[in-house]
Amino acid sequence: MLSFEQVLNRLEPEFNKIYFDQSPRSLFEPIEYTLALGGKRIRPCLTLMACNIYNNNVEEAVKPAMGLEVFHNFTLLHDDLMDQADRRRNRPTVHKKWNTNTAILSGDAMLIAAYRLIGETSEPYLKRILDLFSKTALEICCGQQYDMDFETRDEVSEEEYLEMIRLKTAVLIACCMKAGAIIGGASEKDAEHLYRFGIYTGLVFQLQDDLLDVYGDVKTFGKNIGGDILCNKKTFLLINAMKLANEEQKAKMIYFRDQSNLTPEEKICAYTDIYNRLHIKEITQQKMNSLYKLAINELACLHVDKESLAEINKISNKLMQRDS
Repeated sequence: MLSFEQVLNRLEPEFNKIYFDQSPRSLFEPIEYTLALGGKRIRPCLTLMACNIYNNNVEEAVKPAMGLEVFHNFTLLHDDLMDQADRRRNRPTVHKKWNTNTAILSGDAMLIAAYRLIGETSEPYLKRILDLFSKTALEICCGQQYDMDFETRDEVSEEEYLEMIRLKTAVLIACCMKAGAIIGGASEKDAEHLYRFGIYTGLVFQLQDDLLDVYGDVKTFGKNIGGDILCNKKTFLLINAMKLANEEQKAKMIYFRDQSNLTPEEKICAYTDIYNRLHIKEITQQKMNSLYKLAINELACLHVDKESLAEINKISNKLMQRDS
């Protein structure tokens, strides 16, 4: 079984080769800039690792894995624009380095580039992979819209939030796992178990993101701390804080939410203090642990040698502990 580091070493040279020799350069340079920022490459690596559970030769999974990573970066580019985020991976976001129109159009071109790469999937698997990807891409749009809708709502339930992040984040990780399994020759049942493993892993991944937005280190996180608080985003932390807060704490959060003359630091500190008093960090970690167990249970259902799952288990555990 190939390790995460081994599949990453196989993929990274491919991303370094991505260059668009078309004109105008003003369209393609932001795409190259975005992809050159790197990132953890979790999604394409999981695609190859899922394939490798069933097949020692992962080469047929390389192009679709790359396409899924290009698509992921496209979603980040547009997400940063919608959130008006200044930084991504400790570098200026595309709309800050260039402008809004460039971010929109270059993002659109990235989506097309992703489809082109996925279209290079071998014929026996092509339709299933394209159908899976198209379904996933539309679900992610639904998740993003829910996220935007929640910003204007006073109340969002924990169940609604988990469904939103399932669509916005988890389905792409699930897609990567299932795509790799399909190309590797997995049975339909095993492919579905790996899909659900990806869903639970993706939920854990996003909850960790929620935690890092409040409790992370900007140097390792790669984004400004407190961005969700400043944007009044409904996160797992905020939803549970509003549910557990007393009347005084609720009033304080609403006050700081509605005040426009406060400094970012004042608002972030006020929310973080309430989170600490309500033990919201520990509540979030407990939810992550329960989802992680569900993910591991899905792996236990696979009809494969359990030793072949060691590397997948290792990377899922690493995602639980990540600080960026």
